[in-house]
This record gives sequence, structure tokens and C-alpha cells, in this order.
Amino acid sequence: MIELLQFDFMRRALIAALLVGLVAPAIGTFMVQRRLALLGDGIGHVALTGVALGFLTNQAPVLTAVVVSVLGAVAIELVRERGRTSGDVALALLFYGGIAGGVLLISLAPGGSNATLMSYLFGSISSVPTEDVWVIGFLAVAVLGVVVFFGRELYVLCQDEEVAKASGLPVRFLSLLIAVTAALTVVIAMRVVGLLLVSALMVVPVATSQQLTRGFRSTMLLSMLFGMIATVGGLTSSFYVEVPPGAIIVIVALAGFVLALGLGRFVRRSRPQEANL
Repeated sequence: MIELLQFDFMRRALIAALLVGLVAPAIGTFMVQRRLALLGDGIGHVALTGVALGFLTNQAPVLTAVVVSVLGAVAIELVRERGRTSGDVALALLFYGGIAGGVLLISLAPGGSNATLMSYLFGSISSVPTEDVWVIGFLAVAVLGVVVFFGRELYVLCQDEEVAKASGLPVRFLSLLIAVTAALTVVIAMRVVGLLLVSALMVVPVATSQQLTRGFRSTMLLSMLFGMIATVGGLTSSFYVEVPPGAIIVIVALAGFVLALGLGRFVRRSRPQEANL
């Protein structure tokens, strides 16, 4: 592990991986609680359009991905709220439109090579420039700020939207806040995990934590720990086996879920026995 820090690109990638592992499960906890686990997938495909737009206009793909992802997140909330379509149909529309727009713009962009596109789809440890690390850090602080300052209100909304309305909470604003924060998280993670796998890092660590904990806050904190273990472990492994990091990060996260599933069953079985002693 120490020798990895001798390389500048690995230091940048590890910093980005730690931030991704910290932030993605944090907002993912709210998404899972609100049954929006696939929201990250939909936004990830919209972000592909943003990346392609950056290539086409010769702008920084990270910045164009932020703009397009946020607009897509707002659009899906408006369609879900005001349209006659359910949440899963709205996600499907976003999914198909995002990937179609991304493929179209990538084919038109002169600088959009297959290798560059693959680095955004599946992540790359060697393609995280210093300026992207700063952008990722800024967005990570923004996402964590939302979790800290609006955590209680978001928790009430995710538990029961009707209760949130009865309590006088701004439900529309909070719903948009979750969607926009998820969009920012997708952009944060796309350089490390890749757009096609980013949703897994928002969901799998949360599902893993749910096998071991009961409370909402403990689930979030433990999922953030699992997220950082998965990203750093997967990124380190990808350096040695020379494959895109996204796949290994997700495999490490899924392996953690399988272990937690078995451990959780053992803990639940032992609790009644302890109570009878």
C-alpha cells in the first residue's frame, strides 16, 4: 500500500476514492429508505450525456456532467410529481433518454475516443487530474453539508411523505434536494467507479449495513465506512491487476454484503438466546 503513494496519479485516485466512498452511501441511505435505489442508475445515464456534451463543446466534462445531471434530476422529480407517470416509469424515461443522448453526442464529438469514454463508464485510476480532485472535494463537501443540515427533515420525508406534509415540511423542496444531491454524487463518483456502476456504491454499502444495524443513523455511518473500504480496497486491487476500478470496487462491496448477510443472521439468532439467559 505504501508504494502506491509514490505515484501522483494513485494519490489523486485514492483521495477521490475516499471521498466517493464517504459520500455515495450517505445520500444512498436516504435513497434506499425512500425506495429510490435505481435513481443513481437513471442519473448516471443522464450524466453520460453531460460528459459527451463536454467533449462536443470542448468544455470540462465534469462541469457539463454536473449541469446536465442536476437538470435531469429536477426533470425526473417534476415528471414524477406533476405527470401521470409513476416513479419507475419516470426513471425509465430518464434512463433511455440519457443513454441515447450520450451515445449520439459522443459519436458527434471529435475528442470523444473510445478509451476516454470507457474511463467515464467504468472508472479509471490514471485519469483523475488534479482539477477534478478539487471539483470532487468541493461537491463532496456540498453533499455532506446537505446530509448534516437537512438530515432530520430528509429522514422524516423518507419515512413517510404524508407525515412530512402534515408536519409542515417543504416536501417538494426536500424531494428535489435528494434528487439534486444524488446527481452531484453521481458526478463525484464517475471518475472512480464509472457511470454504469456508480449506483451500486450508493446502494450496496447501505444494504450491507442494514444486515448489521437497526437505526437509521447507525446504518448511514456504517455504510459510509463500508463504502470507503470498498473504494480503497477495489482501487488498490485494480492497480495490481490492471483492470478498471469500478468493477472491482463493486465486487468488493458485494462480497461485504454476502459476509454481512451471514453475520447478520448469526447475530439475530444469538439475540433471543442471550435474552433467555
